[in-house]
Amino acid sequence: MPTDWHLVHLGSRAVGGAAMIFVEATAVSPEGRISPGDSGIWSDAHAEGFKRITAFTKSQNSVAAIQLAHAGRKASTDVPWRGGGFLRSDEGGWQTIAPSPIAFRETDESPREMTREDIEEAIAQFADATRRSVDAGFEAVEIHMAHGYLLHEFLSPLSNRRTDEYGGSLEARARFPLRVARAVRAAFPPELPVFVRISATDWVEGGWDLPQSIQFARWLKEEGIDLIDCSSGGLVPGAKIPIAPGYQVPFAAAIRKETGVATGAVGLITGPDQAEQIVSGGEADLVFLARSMLRNPYWPIHAARELDIHVPRPPQYGRAWD
Repeated sequence: MPTDWHLVHLGSRAVGGAAMIFVEATAVSPEGRISPGDSGIWSDAHAEGFKRITAFTKSQNSVAAIQLAHAGRKASTDVPWRGGGFLRSDEGGWQTIAPSPIAFRETDESPREMTREDIEEAIAQFADATRRSVDAGFEAVEIHMAHGYLLHEFLSPLSNRRTDEYGGSLEARARFPLRVARAVRAAFPPELPVFVRISATDWVEGGWDLPQSIQFARWLKEEGIDLIDCSSGGLVPGAKIPIAPGYQVPFAAAIRKETGVATGAVGLITGPDQAEQIVSGGEADLVFLARSMLRNPYWPIHAARELDIHVPRPPQYGRAWD
């Protein structure tokens, strides 16, 4: 069950609190998987399997969290280490769905335009996945509305050409994602946090952008969402993205300032001092780390040593660190 893991860095002001570990891109339905190798939580058997992971995470003084996702038109692809190309039905792929029948790439098969019944079913799938996440022992959930996946596809006018109540104006394009947020929030214990990951901009003229993200964040806050995880891009291939260390941090800072909702920063954040400065400087309330953790699972312990902070370590490894 290949998956990525996110470590949430809370900054030195949160020393003594638990780290939060995310299971990323966990599909709410079989057709919502990015690839056949994705994790999922569309069945009770999935929830049962996750219990061992959440129990161990909690035993290590950490919080287990899960990211709920539906890939929309970007589903039915091969696993990344085999190129990640679109899988046709005779290659083990499946029919994808989207707000409009517009393929992600010209070489991909066109997705099927979602009906109102499909929309209602997807909302129910997110709610059911949330309830299973509670049963599995997760103590935080994040709704994936970024990177060109289904909910982002509804938000952006580049991928949403609908003429019904789910397309057109910003309010209409946001209606389905907001209904998902409302359903997830209602299904998750009120004392536990619900995050939403967004792409703050498509990096394409005429697409989704920061002003729309700010308004959308206001609406999410009204729905009881606790934090906006600010990423960007992923909706269309070939977008010109000015990638550099911390290049997405200004999105988190702007949304935090304009809406008052907590934000998370992500993207080429690799050093302890860099992460600490983002949090302590008020640009974001926390920092998400993924690839840095894949490269070095001991990143938190190295970071704590550099920042002169004591964090508990597995006792069997103590001789290497003390």
